[in-house]
Amino acid sequence: MYYLGLDIGSSSIKAALVEIASGKSIGVVQEPEAEMDMLAIKNGWAEQKPDDWWEHACAAITKLKSKFNVSRAEIKGIGISYQMHGLVLVDDEGRPLRKSIIWCDSRAVETGNGAFSELGEDKCNTHLLNSPANFTASKLKWVKDNEPEIYSKVYKFMLPGDYIAYKFSEVINTTISGLSEGIFWDFKTDNIADFLLGHYGIQKSMVPDIVETFGLQSKVNGKGESESGIAAGTPIFYRAGDQPNNALSLNVFNPGEVAGTGGTSGVVYAVTDSLSVKESSRVNNFAHVNYQKDAAPRIGKLLCINGAGIQYRWLLNNLSVASYEEMNNLASDIPIGSDGVCMIPFGNGAERMLNNKDIGSRLVNINLNNHGKAHICRAALEGIAFSFVYGMEILKSDGIKINVMRVGNDNLFRSEIFANTIATLIEHEIEIYNTTGAIGAARAAGLHDGDFEKFGTYIMDNDHVMTFMPFKDKEPYAKAYQNWKKELELIINK
Repeated sequence: MYYLGLDIGSSSIKAALVEIASGKSIGVVQEPEAEMDMLAIKNGWAEQKPDDWWEHACAAITKLKSKFNVSRAEIKGIGISYQMHGLVLVDDEGRPLRKSIIWCDSRAVETGNGAFSELGEDKCNTHLLNSPANFTASKLKWVKDNEPEIYSKVYKFMLPGDYIAYKFSEVINTTISGLSEGIFWDFKTDNIADFLLGHYGIQKSMVPDIVETFGLQSKVNGKGESESGIAAGTPIFYRAGDQPNNALSLNVFNPGEVAGTGGTSGVVYAVTDSLSVKESSRVNNFAHVNYQKDAAPRIGKLLCINGAGIQYRWLLNNLSVASYEEMNNLASDIPIGSDGVCMIPFGNGAERMLNNKDIGSRLVNINLNNHGKAHICRAALEGIAFSFVYGMEILKSDGIKINVMRVGNDNLFRSEIFANTIATLIEHEIEIYNTTGAIGAARAAGLHDGDFEKFGTYIMDNDHVMTFMPFKDKEPYAKAYQNWKKELELIINK
């Protein structure tokens, strides 16, 4: 018997099966093979058709069942992970009224910034733990102001994962974690943020019913069965945004536990039990998957680093090297600190953790007589690692304590230089796991019984790759980091 996990991304849909008894991953498939279309009518806009997600999800389920010879009757529950902050609007018959305004669409920035100013920083920080910014609530306000004919027909708003669950079941609901990522949750009253809805003039009736993150949310109905190939009556047991779900996939639930990803961009996601907010302009705060009303808070603090792996990929494409492995080998021949060469990786647009400054990528302190591409490779790896450490210093200033960091087995963390640099500077272990969001969502379907200890055992038994321990001699790493940080601050403060 199996659980099905779906990861609804903006580039593709991934579907995974895990064995219920052991938690072992059976396999993962992706649909479509090429990236999904994204419509950008204007600069800064990004939209997708919600029914495209559903079409590809159904195709992925069909492929998964066929590839692993699994029948619909053998799938006993569904977990859903999804791209965060998207806005889906439906009429009273559940039909989408427009394309979804997805996470990377920036049209509502001015709307959110205006609300932050009008409501006040203290009000937003203590109640929302964030600025309304460019999140789902502000996108809904944008539709109200700019597309009144569409807004007048809105029955409910949904997040992308809510819509996929609806397509299975024809039941509309959401979670506290989901509402918090849209900035619809008031943490001070532990309820829907009525004051923000009132400020935006949004009817409370548009908010879906709230269900638990882990538990029976709805069941596949006849229409869902005919379209998806999942048996009617199959329960949907779990739903969460991609970053909280990534943390869950790495067994990150408690204060002191930190999840990281090191792809094109980098993410550090730390769990805390504090509602204190000091860095709301640089760090986002959401209800983690195990947040519960009237209990000790579980808040996920999310810090994004836009300029991370994209710099290393740029070097691969432009430095006359054949592979990342060759770059890592070149870098390993150079001592810690790259003989003074520093590379600043922030070349992928404005950085929120740098107060939205767009400082670009910089290569400094090159000596044309002594330095070559090996120094550049080492400086690049160190520079990206230092940016993670810099981000974690911001999280620490916001009250985060770090006991362990758990990360996926992705490109950057496969580099010993990169992982050892971070582990040594934060003075904590980095545990590497070979898992994905879709696998995590499938396993999370089993958490409706509340057995988090067994869940952690599944991850350790099935996915653990290795652990990087901090080196005892921190001094050369600390010196190199301080040199890099000095160069960064010269750029920021000029």
